[in-house]
Amino acid sequence: MPPVTIPSTETAPTRLSRPARVAEEIKSWLVAQNMAPGDRLPNEQEMIARFGMSKGTIREAMRILEAQGLVKTRTGPGGGSFVHEVSLERAWALLGNYFYFKDLTIADIYQLRLALEPELAASLAGALNAEQLTKLEENISAYAEPPANAEEERAQHVASLQFHQLLASYAGNELLGFLVGFMANMLADLTVYRRLYEPRNYELWRKGRQYQASLITALRSGDAAGARETMLSHMQTARALMVEQEAEMERRFLKTR
Repeated sequence: MPPVTIPSTETAPTRLSRPARVAEEIKSWLVAQNMAPGDRLPNEQEMIARFGMSKGTIREAMRILEAQGLVKTRTGPGGGSFVHEVSLERAWALLGNYFYFKDLTIADIYQLRLALEPELAASLAGALNAEQLTKLEENISAYAEPPANAEEERAQHVASLQFHQLLASYAGNELLGFLVGFMANMLADLTVYRRLYEPRNYELWRKGRQYQASLITALRSGDAAGARETMLSHMQTARALMVEQEAEMERRFLKTR
């Protein structure tokens, strides 16, 4: 088989380094070959011949793919390079790194939550099995009582966002589920490192849990319109309360300067 032709720097659509361009070609080749997680890649000499590149370029391209989580290398008997599936948590972490210095606000996140989560809720009405509904109920039981201190406030807030990650994991639309789960994960991170849980907020706990319990009822009965409306109200209320939490922390910060 003739080696794969790599476009020159002059004709490449972006100014990627040669190893980076080879890494992209390898990814395209993996898709074309219908390779799945766990499948073994050709050995180094075969890759050199297939892509018409030097040993150094192939090795660097493989390191790029391993850093991206798409390739896993094992040493010893039975070792080699294998196709690897990026975990959901790693994908969230990598995407989160992009936004780390973007100075996102609570309002920014809720703008998307308001658009996506009501539709996710509607799509799940009548579609969840008994085990999934039980897991949702068990989740909200973790914050059945209002928090007694800031540490409990933090733990309960993170747990309440895990409710939304559970919903996301049940999505029939993988992209919708990924985005909803990612936003809940990002919001949990923001809450912790900006200490948004410190101004204790009884209404945030009470109304949030109330909406989630009502949502489970709508999901169990197959009421798509009710599930959508409940989630929309939940997101609107949470946005208002969380924006106020954010503003309160900013006021506290300014007082200490």
